Amino acid sequence: MGLGTKDSLGKLLGDIRFWILFFLVIRLFGITDPPIEMGHNWRQAYTNMIARNFLEIQAHPFYPRVDHAGHLTGITGMEFPLLNYMIFGMSMIFGFEHHHGRIINLLVSSIGILYFFKSVRLLFNRDVALYSSLVLLLSIWFAFMRKLMPDTFSMALGFIGIYYLIQYLRQGKNLFVLLYFIFITLGILSKLPALILMSPLVILPFIKEVALRRKWISYITSFISVGIVGLWYFYWIPHLNSVYGFPLFYPKEMGEGLAEISGFIPELLEKFYFSAFHSFVAFAVFLLGIFQLFKSKNSWVKWAFGVVCLVFSIFIIKTGNFFPQHNYYIIPFVPFMAILVGMAIESFPPKWAYLVLIIIGVESIANQQHDFFIRSDKEYVLGLESLCDEYIPKTSRIIINGGNSPMLMYFSHRKGWSVSPSTLKDDFQIRFRKNLGAEYIIIDKHQDMESLTGYPLIYSDAHFDILSSEKD
Repeated sequence: MGLGTKDSLGKLLGDIRFWILFFLVIRLFGITDPPIEMGHNWRQAYTNMIARNFLEIQAHPFYPRVDHAGHLTGITGMEFPLLNYMIFGMSMIFGFEHHHGRIINLLVSSIGILYFFKSVRLLFNRDVALYSSLVLLLSIWFAFMRKLMPDTFSMALGFIGIYYLIQYLRQGKNLFVLLYFIFITLGILSKLPALILMSPLVILPFIKEVALRRKWISYITSFISVGIVGLWYFYWIPHLNSVYGFPLFYPKEMGEGLAEISGFIPELLEKFYFSAFHSFVAFAVFLLGIFQLFKSKNSWVKWAFGVVCLVFSIFIIKTGNFFPQHNYYIIPFVPFMAILVGMAIESFPPKWAYLVLIIIGVESIANQQHDFFIRSDKEYVLGLESLCDEYIPKTSRIIINGGNSPMLMYFSHRKGWSVSPSTLKDDFQIRFRKNLGAEYIIIDKHQDMESLTGYPLIYSDAHFDILSSEKD
C-alpha cells in the first residue's frame, strides 16, 4: 500500500500536502536573499529587472524592457512576462524587493506539485502519484522552485491545466475545459517548453473510453491555446525585436542546433543522469522504470512517453549549445522522468520503497543545499546602487564591465551598456558609447580588470571605480 498506513502518523506521511508544506517551509530558508546565490544570478537579474521596469517606467505586459540595452529603450521580445508582472503587482503593494519573485514562484510551484499529484493519481494510482510527486519535489525542482525564474512556475500552471483537462475528459463539464484552457495557455506563454505537457494529447484518439465529442473539444481548445502562444512567440516577439532592436534570445535551426550539441555530448548526458534529480540513485531507478515501461502491457503509457521524448528532443536541438550548458533546461522533462521513478518504486516492497526515497532525498538535498546560500564573494554588489545614487544621476547612462550578464546593471539600478573587460579597454568602444549617451564608466575590480587611464576618476574603493566617460 506504500506510505499510507492506518495509523495517524502513516496517514500524515502518506499525504502529499504534508510533504509539499514540509519542503515549502525548508525552502523558506534564505527566501529574502537577493539573487546572488551559487547559480543563475544572471537569469534571475533579468526577471527582477523587467518587473522593476514595469513598476518604474511602463506597466504594460506587452512591452517588457531590460536595463542593459545601451541607448535603446530596452523593450525586447521574451516569454510572456506573467511572473514579472506578478512581481510588479506585489511591488505595487509592498514596494520593490529582490525576493518577491521567490515567494511567488515557490507558492505557485508548490500548488502545481499538488495538481501534478492529482493528475498522476487519476492516470495511474495513489502510490505512483505519491512517489512521483516526492521525487519531483526532491529533483532539480527543489532549488528552482524558489528561484526568480519562470521554469517551474510555467510547468506548475500547466499541471493545473492538465488536471482539469483530465477531469473534463472524464466528466465532460465545460468549466473544466475552460480552466484547462486558461492555465495551460498561461503556462506555455510563461515559458514555451511547458508545451511538452500537451504532447501526450497525440494519443487521445486511440483512447476508446473517452467520448468523441470531448476529444474534439479538447483538440479545438488546445489548438486555440497554441494559436495564442504562437502569436506571442512567432509574431509579437519578432515584432518587438524588429521595432526596438534588442533581441534577447536566438532559437537555432535544426541543423545548426545539432552541430552545436555534437560538441557537448558529455554535458548533454549529464543533464539527464545527474542534473535532473541531483541523485544517481534516482536516475538508476528511472532506468528501471524505463525497463518496466517496455514490459508493461499498457500501450498508451508507452506511446505517451515516446511522444514526450520526441517533442523534448526537438526542443533540445532548437536550443543548441544552450541546453547542455544550462541545467535548468531539463526542468520540463523531469516530471515525466519522475513518473517512471514512481512506477518503479511502487513495485518495491514498502520498506525498500521508504529506503529508496530516503536515500534519494538525502543525496538530492546534499547536492543542492549550496544553492540556498548567497555567495560571499558577490555580496559587494549589494552596495552598488547606493554608491551610484551618490555619484551618478538616476537618468544617466553607464558603461560597466559586467559582460553578457545583466547582474551588475541590475544592482546598479541604472541603464546603459554591460560590456566585456576587453571592450572597456578600447577607447574607440568607449567613445562610440559616449556619443550614444554614456556619461559614466563603472569598473568592477573583481572582474580581473585594472582601472582605466585618461578618464577622470570620480570615486574609487576596493570594489569599484567610477569614472567620467569624458576623456581628459
